[in-house]
Amino acid sequence: MTDAIVIVEYDPAWPSEFVRLRDRAQAALGDVAVAIEHVGSTAVAGLPAKDLIDMVVVVESDDDVKEAISRLEAIGYRARGNLGVEGREAFWWPEGEKRHHLYVSPTTSAELHAQVAFRDRLRADSAVAREYVALKRELAARHREDRLAYTEAKTAFIEAALRVN
Repeated sequence: MTDAIVIVEYDPAWPSEFVRLRDRAQAALGDVAVAIEHVGSTAVAGLPAKDLIDMVVVVESDDDVKEAISRLEAIGYRARGNLGVEGREAFWWPEGEKRHHLYVSPTTSAELHAQVAFRDRLRADSAVAREYVALKRELAARHREDRLAYTEAKTAFIEAALRVN
């Protein structure tokens, strides 16, 4: 992506946008999806973030990933592979939809467990959430046009926050 990284104030519409996207995906996935989790900063009430919903479709096992991919592609998502992250499959959002991130992970995925644990840590600890926002704003200014550098620069903070749990 070449668009700039911009951190915006919390938008109270994010939870309802997640529900809309979740319900659309759930209708296509049926019983293949064990759950659909809202992760990332937009999942934390009051937290400034990039205006971008992150969601993870949770499937029972690796065997269910292929079927989930097929069903999501039927409603316009385009599979992108794991993008170098084991335990998840990434997707481009459907044409005509607002940009968002959708991933599919089996229940055994370490990445899934880390995403949910970090979200829960930010929800439970306002001091950690404030530190994270400050870091994201600093990194967005430093790496405005480089999403990979921005993401990689957050890694040490996230890992440290998860070690406390």
